[in-house]
Amino acid sequence: MANNKTVATSDSIQDFIAQIPDEQKRKDSDRLIQIMEEITGEPAVLWGPSIIGFGSYHYKYASGHEGNAPLAGFSPRKSAISLYLYICENDIDLDLKKLGKFKMSKACIYVKKLSDIHEDFLIKIIKDSIVAVKIKYG
Repeated sequence: MANNKTVATSDSIQDFIAQIPDEQKRKDSDRLIQIMEEITGEPAVLWGPSIIGFGSYHYKYASGHEGNAPLAGFSPRKSAISLYLYICENDIDLDLKKLGKFKMSKACIYVKKLSDIHEDFLIKIIKDSIVAVKIKYG
């Protein structure tokens, strides 16, 4: 079985943030770090080359694939900030229209900038996501 490429590293979060060319993304990243550290009680850790994660959990799928992942995380990508939260599989009952302006894929919420979304609702989503992960994976 293949090893996971996205694992926690000891690389500097500050150095990673400093290399982001867009000033607004740097500010938004700093704010997301503050929010997620406060909610999780865990420090920011760089997972792989570009995901900032908080806390971790161990998962194991029916296929036998298993690994570790952050409880909550994000990546300040060029086109948008990717929020990595557990919001799929109908384990959380959310009215995501309350979040504001965003796009979504199966596993991520994409926002251009934090001012496009409602921070209070984002905090609720993060908290609900963490509870769902802990229920599902222990």
